[in-house]
Amino acid sequence: MPDDRHYIVPVHQHHVRLFDARRADIECFARELEARCRARATVTRRLCTIAGFYRYAAGEELLSDSPAAHVRRPRLDYESHATGLDRSELGALLVAAGLGAAAEHALVSLLALNGLRVSEATGANIEAMGLERGHRTLVITRKGGKVVTIPLAPRTARAIDLAIGERCEGPIFLTASARRLDRHGAARIVRRVARRAGIAKKAGPHTLRHAFITAALDAGVPLRDVQEAASHADPRTTMRCDRARTSLDRHATYIAAAYVAGAAR
Repeated sequence: MPDDRHYIVPVHQHHVRLFDARRADIECFARELEARCRARATVTRRLCTIAGFYRYAAGEELLSDSPAAHVRRPRLDYESHATGLDRSELGALLVAAGLGAAAEHALVSLLALNGLRVSEATGANIEAMGLERGHRTLVITRKGGKVVTIPLAPRTARAIDLAIGERCEGPIFLTASARRLDRHGAARIVRRVARRAGIAKKAGPHTLRHAFITAALDAGVPLRDVQEAASHADPRTTMRCDRARTSLDRHATYIAAAYVAGAAR
């Protein structure tokens, strides 16, 4: 795994053998990551991978115990600091996209209504379009190489159909020079559409993914379903986008009071 590699290389550079590493060596590695301004979530993920490796090694009796067992991990901030779009802004963005080029409309729809990562959208191919039990579908490659089939909202499917025209294969999204659109080109499209929509906030592809998750949670879609749609391994990542977690309207006291009231009559 990549996280293993990121750890093994620095350990070798410090002339420490993998199975001779101590807790201090692993914590030193973590501090080096922090000094390079790596996100706390990244540092924690890599430390979890290292801990899993040494836990397995100890279980196989390759080590007497794991040197990573008590390594300190950064406290994670589960409040999202990503730019947020509310329901009205997201609607305005989709309207502005629909008034532009078909490819712009298709890209914005995939990002905003399917919550795709920009690499998933730009990596999609025409041959991956399909029909399954009445649903228009698209097969995409998720983060980590997992291949999944996602349904397309009718407006998204229509926009993609218009974007690809008579083409039968190749990338869905092309540049003016007929090359596959990359993440930078996608970001320019999102910024251009946001300006047309009159949105002053700094917007990019991840802004639309964040807006999709927020809109789904606000609409009452169960957290587990939103987590699956967003392809988050950890539900806490999805929860970071839940602006309504602190809303008094959704406080458990109202649900509990209504439930108990039924038995108190």
